[in-house]
Amino acid sequence: MDEDRYQIDLHDKYGHLNLIDIAAEVAASDHPWRNQTLTTVNDSVVRLGIIQGGDFHWHQHEDEDEFFLVLDGKLLIDVEASETIELGRHQGVTIPKGVRHRPRAPGPVVILMVETASVVPTGDR
Repeated sequence: MDEDRYQIDLHDKYGHLNLIDIAAEVAASDHPWRNQTLTTVNDSVVRLGIIQGGDFHWHQHEDEDEFFLVLDGKLLIDVEASETIELGRHQGVTIPKGVRHRPRAPGPVVILMVETASVVPTGDR
């Protein structure tokens, strides 16, 4: 895996009681594959993915589920031993823990991910 390819910020950028402006986050993004933790909700985090296109690597999260919600664009999620899941605007899916998967973006896409704070976005090693 080429970790330099991904810009991942696990720091809770907004915390509580602060306005989160998704459009401003998207406009300010200058990296082709960005993952920013926006806020913490109990033991979970809400992360914003801004992807200009391309494939992520195959990975899995052994102990945590992962939820994807597309805000704009299209996201494909290849699932090992299953069909590819295609998500359009305002569509989401939960990938269960232990399931090997690979997100792909045929073009620009903006997604929200909800997962426990312990999830490593690049997957378990």
